[in-house]
Amino acid sequence: MVQCRLILENGTIAEGTGFGYEKTVYGEVVFNTGMAGYQESLTDPSYRGQILIMSHPVIGNYGVSDRFKESPRVQTTGLAVRELCRNASPMYGGRCLDEYLLEEGVPGISELDTRSLVIGIREEGALRGAIAFDEDTDEVLARLREMDLPSKRNLVAEVSARETVRYENEGKRKVALIDCGVKASIVNELRRRFSVVQVPYDIDPSFFRDEGLDGVFISNGPGDPAHPEMMNTTVRTIREIKDELPIMGICLGNQLLALAFGGRTYKMRFGHRGVNQPVRHNGQLYITSQNHGYAVDAGSLEGTGLIADHVNVNDGTVEGMRHTELPIMSVQYHPEARSGPQDTTYLFDEFGKMLEERR
Repeated sequence: MVQCRLILENGTIAEGTGFGYEKTVYGEVVFNTGMAGYQESLTDPSYRGQILIMSHPVIGNYGVSDRFKESPRVQTTGLAVRELCRNASPMYGGRCLDEYLLEEGVPGISELDTRSLVIGIREEGALRGAIAFDEDTDEVLARLREMDLPSKRNLVAEVSARETVRYENEGKRKVALIDCGVKASIVNELRRRFSVVQVPYDIDPSFFRDEGLDGVFISNGPGDPAHPEMMNTTVRTIREIKDELPIMGICLGNQLLALAFGGRTYKMRFGHRGVNQPVRHNGQLYITSQNHGYAVDAGSLEGTGLIADHVNVNDGTVEGMRHTELPIMSVQYHPEARSGPQDTTYLFDEFGKMLEERR
């Protein structure tokens, strides 16, 4: 057992036991409230640059399986848990989380008071932090307090597809998927319904006019939606094509749409990450899976043509939008989620109806 520490920029130092790959890493420390879905979370590109705390006290009990990857690799910078289960159930082959993180080159830390850490983040907001092994604590703290948040980087560029990928589905409508760090489960939902052309986040706007498309889908992804490089690429593209094709966005896609129409986004205190967020839409309540640290400013939508038609019951934040005249819709949560509720998978069918009506 290797001793290591979780160190936060506010001076919090939590002693624990290391697992996975033994190396010191830095990132933004966030938490997830899900009781399951740790592998889906670890491989979700929206967690790029972040050290993830799982609030459920026992993690790893059902092991890991390639079936539950949301991308080809672990995207989190590190993982922090209360108790690591080192004897995984044979249900999914018995492969242990410790072994998986070691193979992926990602460190973990266990034996932490995760409840106290989560309360601290809720009070102060998401913090810069490090999982440190043999480093001097004072030196790590000094680096933390000088480093930029990962969102200062263009994180989307680190996880987006680098070339166009085509998924043919004979006889189905053709949709372009703008890949800002798309989850595999979103690709699967789209492939069930459409022919899909997955394209990089910074593809030239002319592509959407030359491809014979029926619609456009904007994926989830990490980082600040208003990052200058995002404003100069994906947001600019959306602005140019918004009057020409039906569009749907999920998570970061929701935020990028708001920016393209003149709205604003802001960084949340500690974000929504888990599988139990209540959302009200058309008089009904849905339990949703979420992973985002930024949100759309509801007041900024006035005059944009967009209205917030999904609202978070807990804090009143914007959870989805639709345009009053154009065939455009988006949600902040994840209707495709496989680690949590599937109440809202019907939204992919709603997108399909938009394409048929536009024909």
